[in-house]
Amino acid sequence: MKSPALFEDLNVLVTGAGKGLGRAIVEELLARQDRFPRIRIALSARSEADLTELAYLARKSGVETLTLPGDLARDPVSGIKRVRQEWGRLDVLIHSAGVGRFGDFGTYTPEDVEFVTRTNVEATFLLLQETFNLMKKQPPKGGLRGQIQVITSVAADKPFEHSALYCMSKYAQRGLLEVMRIPAAKEQVRILDVRSGAALTPMWGQVESGMEARMMKPSDVAGAMVDALLLDARATIETLTIRPIGGDI
Repeated sequence: MKSPALFEDLNVLVTGAGKGLGRAIVEELLARQDRFPRIRIALSARSEADLTELAYLARKSGVETLTLPGDLARDPVSGIKRVRQEWGRLDVLIHSAGVGRFGDFGTYTPEDVEFVTRTNVEATFLLLQETFNLMKKQPPKGGLRGQIQVITSVAADKPFEHSALYCMSKYAQRGLLEVMRIPAAKEQVRILDVRSGAALTPMWGQVESGMEARMMKPSDVAGAMVDALLLDARATIETLTIRPIGGDI
């Protein structure tokens, strides 16, 4: 039987919450409040307007929120510190924020490299480091000190010709998570690598109707991730790969 303590008074931080997969995850958590009594959700994204709208929807549902507008590339750790200051502990980090630049390998510029790696690699490392250092000091709740879910991509283990920078950054995230699992297992912290295939999010820009019909909806990914949060503390899902049934795009 699952320990109710694992899901009660749950403090969650979602990065990239304003749009796409991050927003879908927040909406999924709100839709399943019966499974998460007294959940609190901290919302992090670059657009304050997106966060204000989402926080309004959450509060209408009776869920306490924090809004944390800002660019993770510039400041990846202040959101963690704010959650600790306001709520005392962080039970779940869902890291959805990410960027991409795409094109022929020979055309990338040094600015492209810096743009992608600062968010997807450097900021991700510092964000997860701060989170893990906080979680390992927390007393266990229902058998866990915390859960960390990171949306990498199927590009973390599969090359795509016009995604050299994106693939490089996602391979780096995959390596980081695999190393983190070693100390995390000792500290009762779950680490989930979510390798998502093509889901219809703003990162894709304008999409033709035929291609859109082949893509997943953000809610498909979000639902599976929330299911993983509900797993009993005695077990862990290390990698969740979810892609369109017709294959990668």
